Amino acid sequence: MLSELDMVLEEIRKDKGIDKEVLISALETALVKAAHNKYGHSLDIEAHYNEELGEIELFQFKTVAGETNNIVKEISLEEARKIDPDAEMGDEIGVKMDTSQFGRIAAQTAKQVIMQNIREAERENLYSDYKDKKGELVTGYVHRFEKGNIIVLLGKYEALLPTQEQIPEETFSLRDRIKGHVLEVKKNAKGPQIIISRTHPGFLLKLFELEVPEISEGIVKVHGVAREPGHRAKISVESKDPRVDPVGACVGNRGSRVQNIVHELHGEKIDIVPWTDDPAKFVCSALAPAEISEIIMDEDNNSMEIIVDDSQLSLAIGKKGQNVRLAAKLTNWKIDIRSKTKYEENSKKQLEELMTIETIDETTAQLLCNADVVSVKAVAEAEIQDLIEALETDEKRAGEIKKQAEILLKDSGQTDQQSS
Repeated sequence: MLSELDMVLEEIRKDKGIDKEVLISALETALVKAAHNKYGHSLDIEAHYNEELGEIELFQFKTVAGETNNIVKEISLEEARKIDPDAEMGDEIGVKMDTSQFGRIAAQTAKQVIMQNIREAERENLYSDYKDKKGELVTGYVHRFEKGNIIVLLGKYEALLPTQEQIPEETFSLRDRIKGHVLEVKKNAKGPQIIISRTHPGFLLKLFELEVPEISEGIVKVHGVAREPGHRAKISVESKDPRVDPVGACVGNRGSRVQNIVHELHGEKIDIVPWTDDPAKFVCSALAPAEISEIIMDEDNNSMEIIVDDSQLSLAIGKKGQNVRLAAKLTNWKIDIRSKTKYEENSKKQLEELMTIETIDETTAQLLCNADVVSVKAVAEAEIQDLIEALETDEKRAGEIKKQAEILLKDSGQTDQQSS
């Protein structure tokens, strides 16, 4: 049969999720504090939970003495042996105290200490439950609004969805169901605080893991996510099983899987890009649906110049540059997009400039352009060995071309100086 205290402890344990041992410790601390407030802080008082009786007992420890000059701190041998037959002079004997004599103030003190301990235990439970959940997906309900922030109820705990972690133009009402990505769990003076996000790329990743079993099972691997929350996102995927199409797995039957995610993100457009270790091919896929005509790759600077037909230019760049910006973020390559007309005009100008150097014809100029030596200045500043390799010529010929470029550059500088 449970005692009244046991029943209260069990009720709090179920309601607050706090272990019985923690509650008992809080009660023991509270009663000791209340006793000290009533009888004085100099007394040696301890509290112990009596499991058989189902109550907290208080004991005041006194020293066994021949003469009891201080009855508050000393006890006679005769009285001590009534409590412990084996008591000897100098022993410390615990005398049970009557807790019913504490009164209203003592009871109030005990209540305050108990509530404080319960709050501390709740905070510790919150931190323990969520400290390892960073990066995970959580689901709760909109509980209240605070200065643009949304307080989300996650079971018995509250989480903060700050304004900057909310998708632009996304609105919620009280008690709306809401998902979020655990950004961090902070420890501060008021206790731990769970911060969640709906704009983090990890949120999109977790939504795909939830909707696409092949991802959670490791058959399809997500290589990267790039987002402009509320507008557009790109996610690159690779299949570890040749029988499984990674893009098809993510899209789902009649687009059901990706549409569930789009719905959760209130209409954010999602491009699913097949990953490949071929950078040029990967960048082309990332720029879809635009069709690419030509790619000029600069591996040293990790950049690519993408040439597209004039009709494909706006599609490749996207609204306000969004498509190319996300593609660059997803692929980790710097991307510069040019229309074929602009590229050809620029190439023509480069050839014409190079052909102003004596002895350089169109074929030679084209070889220099192919080696990314596209101006008189670039020729003048180039290393002889680089010119030899670019033109597949000898040192004498390369030296002559470099010297002619230097003279032309110098003359051009003098002309500019005179005109200024």
